[in-house]
Amino acid sequence: MAPLFSGIMLKLKANVESRKGPSIFQPYFDLIKLFKKEILIPSSSGIFFKIGPYLSFSIYLFISFIIPVLIPTPVIFTASADFLGGALLFSTASFIKVLAAFDSGSNYAKLGASRIMSFNFLSEGTLITVFFGVSILTGTNNPYTTNELLTSNPLSNLSLLHLFSLIAFFMLFLFETGKIPLESKGVQELGMIDSGLNFEYSGKLLALNEWGSYIKQYLLGSVLINVFLFPWGLFSGIPLFLIDIPIMFLKWMILIIIITVIETSLAKLRLFRIIDYLAVAFTFSVLFLILSEVISV
Repeated sequence: MAPLFSGIMLKLKANVESRKGPSIFQPYFDLIKLFKKEILIPSSSGIFFKIGPYLSFSIYLFISFIIPVLIPTPVIFTASADFLGGALLFSTASFIKVLAAFDSGSNYAKLGASRIMSFNFLSEGTLITVFFGVSILTGTNNPYTTNELLTSNPLSNLSLLHLFSLIAFFMLFLFETGKIPLESKGVQELGMIDSGLNFEYSGKLLALNEWGSYIKQYLLGSVLINVFLFPWGLFSGIPLFLIDIPIMFLKWMILIIIITVIETSLAKLRLFRIIDYLAVAFTFSVLFLILSEVISV
């Protein structure tokens, strides 16, 4: 479902901008085309450039079995990591992609990797701090238990504390998924933050990186939806879990509309202003962590 949501997002944005836009299934067509193409390896690259896409894609796939992306009850591999472990896995995947970009030998890829390293200390700090705050507030670091506690107490989602965590994680979601006002993939000079890492990739390796980006967007968006925005409405057990599919689709449509409004209303930030943006997100996450500790005491 991850490429589909990305396709719907691009289509809706194009329609709002009075363009026809690609099909909502275009991400699938692109992946199929890339998987059929030959892999070209730069002569200056090393072994890490070749195995990086496989490692990062495997990590994103593994995370999907840890956090509640569809079913609100634990599934296979759930006991392998908690919220903090999931945050560290996201950071590990990003670190692997950066190392692979440096290993490509391309100055353009290194430029994108350098930009990401300049911002990641704030983005990863925000991610980990928010998850720490959620674990203190709910008394658990298990994402499924957290989802159950927030579902059983609807009033907690209306508090100032929850608002801080929502703002921090939503700002982080926009950064990690390369949305305007932070990144513009149509312009290389402005978009070479995350997309710059793929500059030297081709064929199946590029397909794995693109598919991994779709999965990463779906994972972070699902956490945003199922923990911070709309933790209600999911079912477990047979056959009720089948209802989760249209419910998640509806939740994602709401999130896609919100993102489209933001992307079509704001201009791209200058590169040096992204630090200010992430500093605000990190501030909200720290306030959330402090208030969580105060309430727990």
